[in-house]
Formats: sequence, structure tokens, C-alpha cells
Amino acid sequence: MLTVFSEQHALRDAKTELYGGELVPPFECPVRAEHIIERVRKVQLGEIVAPQHFAIDAVTRVHDDAFIRFLETAWDEWQAEGFKGEAIPTCWPARGMQQERIPRHIEGKLGHYAMAAETSISNGTWEAARASVDVALTAQAAMQNGAREAFALCRPPGHHAAGDMYGGYCFINNAAVASQAFLDQGAARVALLDVDFHHGNGSQAIFYDRDDVMFVSLHGDPNDAFPHFLGYADETGEGAGKGYNHNYPMGPGTSFQTWGAALEDACRKIADYAPDALVISLGVDTFENDPISFFKLSSDDFKRYGATIAGLNLPSLFIMEGGYAVDEIGINAVNVLEGYEGR
Repeated sequence: MLTVFSEQHALRDAKTELYGGELVPPFECPVRAEHIIERVRKVQLGEIVAPQHFAIDAVTRVHDDAFIRFLETAWDEWQAEGFKGEAIPTCWPARGMQQERIPRHIEGKLGHYAMAAETSISNGTWEAARASVDVALTAQAAMQNGAREAFALCRPPGHHAAGDMYGGYCFINNAAVASQAFLDQGAARVALLDVDFHHGNGSQAIFYDRDDVMFVSLHGDPNDAFPHFLGYADETGEGAGKGYNHNYPMGPGTSFQTWGAALEDACRKIADYAPDALVISLGVDTFENDPISFFKLSSDDFKRYGATIAGLNLPSLFIMEGGYAVDEIGINAVNVLEGYEGR
């Protein structure tokens, strides 16, 4: 299996995350990607290539132009104000407040575009996010040119990023951009399967009123887990997208038996949809020892569900999302890919 990887991921090396009322070192950190690429090399998964650079037009097919300009300039604007720490939003347009006006000041812009306060913007964030989406698009292009499957080792991740919103460690929605690229290059339908522990709220929002991308997500019940305000089972799409959005929220302590049954049902829905391509938002924070999640999958379970996905017999693009048990992240992510390949 081809792997696409960029060393520029390390430019995103934030020092602060708001967690449990404290500023802590971020769970989403450069060593995550390094452990995964080391494992790819160790098991000899296949060729590893650096990304090509793509025009921003591919990104703005799913993201708002002004939002992308904000991401590109936010760090410089923050520094220009003389602030000493990393850029963290402190206010939002809450209920009863203006929702549409975008303030001039960077403090207001952060609140307008952020979904949560945990994700700081730091030096190198834009450059790493830009390289991450190039990783996804390079893997997608390889499949467009004949590869049956590919692994985009994206960092930072993307599935929480909506059309004009960042957060949850995500800035550009790599999986949504790649899904749109398949459509723009001739696919009639794409299925986007999100197996990250956290609901892919950004992906859902981008495609919620469309029938050319089916979004299917298995995740922690938002009553108990981030992002809390999206990902419920009764969210099934609207307009043309009605019936093409499927959520499987599950509670604390969920075992692989329960999770695997949900995946099998999700795969049946995908098979019935008959897409031309499958994009998988591959988060491995469903692991039993993940520090910020509550599912109970073992390392061997990741190999098992990789085989389940392979049973769909679809061109499959794996895009890296979350997973924060750093010592095991390489094993767990690559186990999915090995399981898919039948190793």
C-alpha cells in the first residue's frame, strides 16, 4: 500500500492545550506521526512518497475562502497584537449575539471561526495544515491514476474542521477535500466512513445536504464525548442529503463486539449506496488505553476491522485522523492497513 507522508507535519508543534481546566502539552503532537511512519517502515507496508503541492482551489471546494485566509494569517495577526502565548479563542457569538459579522480584531476572528478553545494556533500551524491536505490530495491522485488503495498519513488531522470552522486539533478537512476531489474527477458517489472515536462533525456539516457523499460515523456518544453538539443518531441529513448521513453513537466502555457490529451495519449501508470510492477517516483513539477516549478496542481488533472494510471491495483511501496513545499509535494504525491487505 502506498503511504504519503510529509516531514512538514512537525511545523505544527503547539505547546498549549486547554484540558481539564489546565493548560497542558497538546495530546495532538508531532511524535504521533513519527511513530506511525516508523511502523509503516518496519512492516514494509509499501512505498512511501512525499506529497505534491496542489492549488488552494481544491481546498476551497469545501471550505469558505475567508476562513482559509483567516487560517493563513491568524498567527501573524495574533503576534502583531503583541500577545505572548499561542492564539486561543476566548469569546464566541453565543445565543442571542451577532452570528454573521466577523470582527476586525484577531480575538473576535478566533471566536468566529473556532468551535472550541482546546486548539491553539501557533507558529507553523498553517504550513503544517497546508502540507497535510497536500498529503491527502497526493494519495487521492495516486488512486485516480490507478492505485486501488492508499494511506495519507495526515497531520494535523481534519475531520472536525467544517466549511468555516476549526477545532478539535483540525484546521482543513483532509477527508472532505479528498472526497470532493474524487467527485470533481468523475466519481458519481463517494462514501466517507469515519472510525475515529470522536464524531466527524466537520465532515458531516460539509456534506449534510448532499447525496453525492454518504457520511457514516462510529463514535463516542456526544452526550458524553467531544464534540457534544453533533453526532446524534437522529441526524440523517437534510434536503437532497436526507438519508445519506448515518451516525452510530456508543457509550463509555464500548467493546469491540458492539463496535464491530456497528461497523458491519455501516458497511452494509455503504455497500447499498454503491459508491465509486471509499474514504476512511482513520482515527485509532478507539483504543482501550487512549488517554482522552472511552472505547475498549485492543490492538488486534484494529486488524480485524481492517479486514471488514476490505470486504466492501472498494477503492479505499485511508486518511489519518486521531489517536493519542502515542506508544501504540503506530501499531494500531498500521494494523488496520495490514488487516485491510489480509496480512
